[in-house]
Amino acid sequence: MSIAERIKERIQRRRSIMVEEWGDEDAPLPVYFGPLVARELNQIQRKHPSFLTNAGLEGMVDLIIMKAEDGDGKKHFTLEDKPILMREEVHIISRVAGEMLSGADSVEQHEKN
Repeated sequence: MSIAERIKERIQRRRSIMVEEWGDEDAPLPVYFGPLVARELNQIQRKHPSFLTNAGLEGMVDLIIMKAEDGDGKKHFTLEDKPILMREEVHIISRVAGEMLSGADSVEQHEKN
């Protein structure tokens, strides 16, 4: 398998976070997302130049809109939802965006596998 094929396979993997506040009374909402890739980071940094060093809440909301999906890969949010997300509690936005930025494919995790 070529390096490009391995990269393609790896970036297709998705993770999830359970967001209790966005679920219903029976269960939290699973929010799925793939890794943040270079093209997506460039897109966010055009709007938020200091995103990597100082990810403001609006940048985090844009990241969630870009990445959050349901189990079938359908986007949870559109740009029309941004005003609603901007009124969400800070700790929820920070937690969801933080998971999306955390990079599950760290060296340490690969070494464990």
